[in-house]
This record gives sequence, structure tokens and C-alpha cells, in this order.
Amino acid sequence: MQADYPSLTHHYGAMACQAGELWLPSRTSPPVVVLLHGGFWRLPWGREQLHPLALDLCRRGFAVWNMGYRRLGEDGGGWPGTFEDVRAGLDALADLVGQGVVLDLHRVLLVGHSAGGHLALWAAARHDGPVRPLAVAGLAPVTDLRRCHEFVREPEVLRTLLGGTPTSQAERYRQASPVDCLPLGVPQLILHGSEDEAVPLVWSQDYVRLALQAGDAAQLTVIEGMDHMRFLDPASEAHQQLCRWLVRISAE
Repeated sequence: MQADYPSLTHHYGAMACQAGELWLPSRTSPPVVVLLHGGFWRLPWGREQLHPLALDLCRRGFAVWNMGYRRLGEDGGGWPGTFEDVRAGLDALADLVGQGVVLDLHRVLLVGHSAGGHLALWAAARHDGPVRPLAVAGLAPVTDLRRCHEFVREPEVLRTLLGGTPTSQAERYRQASPVDCLPLGVPQLILHGSEDEAVPLVWSQDYVRLALQAGDAAQLTVIEGMDHMRFLDPASEAHQQLCRWLVRISAE
């Protein structure tokens, strides 16, 4: 499949991780799916996790911007570098259009898995910059960083990400948690597996309830029998659900 679709690698920063691959379908002026990988915000996990999803989405007619960002363990990873990279990587789509790549920047859809789901929801809350997302999908996303700090076996990862604990860096945790950014002002799909042991389903249930209370168009779809990592499989039921939603949202 890879040979059937042209792609280009574009750097939005000087570091190797500050880059993404843009996959282009045969249709003209396609909607764009921006993929944000998970991996607990740290090395060694990167955008290669989402290559199978990127290729499948391209086959379905979407341009796909599978972008990387600085992770913990890299110079500048954490607050604010990781977050700055997500913004810069998203805005890089406008640079690509300026260079002659034909994309529909009115139909930019964010999709992130796990920690990447956290970053996708966070990025969707922004209302400035040249690229404004139309909608966002979180695949088993981390929606509340305070809750995550209390739950995970390695809370020091959150402390490294934000430079301290939820008490010592309360404002950073507030600014960085999607649940505290509500309302996002864009449609949201949250997909979560019933057997997810890495990110509790209740986090997504609570997030969608609060999003609806805040006036957002948000929906939760629970995939029975599914665990955390199956989202990386384009043959999964979750991916089929995601694709149907992306087609519908991009056609509205």
C-alpha cells in the first residue's frame, strides 16, 4: 500500500523529531487527518506507531499528517516544548499549502491515541493560529493529568512532563488538561475499549459528560472487549468507527 501513495517528510523544527510525514491521496484538495502518537509522552515511541493507520486513512481519501514532537528524554521535551511542538506541527500544514501542496485547511481533523489523544484534545482547544481544527477524536485519551498522576505506576513521568506535582505546578496541570479546557468548541469523538487497563474508561465517561454539560458536541463510543493497544490496528472495530465518523464530519 505504501508505494501507491505519494508522501513527503516535512520538518517544522531543527530536531529530527520535529517533523511529520504527509501522505496524499489521489483526490484533489482532500480533508486532512492529523495523527498524534502515544507512548506516555516519552522515548522511544514515535510516529511510526501510526503508520498503518495513516496508510489506511490515505486509502480512504484523506490526506494524513503523521507528526512527531519532542518527547521526554529529548532536549526540550515536556513543558512547554512538547506543547509548543504540537502547535507548530499543526501550523506547518499552512506552510505546506504555501509551498503548493493542495490541502483543505477548512477540514482539518485531529486524531490522537493515549498521550497523543491528550495532545489532540489540548490542541483542539486553541482558537488562534493559521490552522483551526474542525473536529477531534481521542482514542483512549488521557483527559485529566491530575487524575493520571494519581493513577499511574510511574507518576514521575507526569512530574517530568509538567515540571512538578499537581500541587506544585497546579496552573500547568490546569492549562494542559483537556478536561480543564472545556468547552473546546469543536465536535469530539472519544473511543475507548471496555478492557483498557492503561487508561481507565471512567476518565472518558466523565470527560464526555462534562463536555456535554459545557455545551460541546461530544460523544463516547465504547468498544466491547477491546484493550488499549488495539487502536493501532487498522482492522480493529475502533478504527472502523473512527473512519465512519471522520467521513461524516468532513462531509458536513
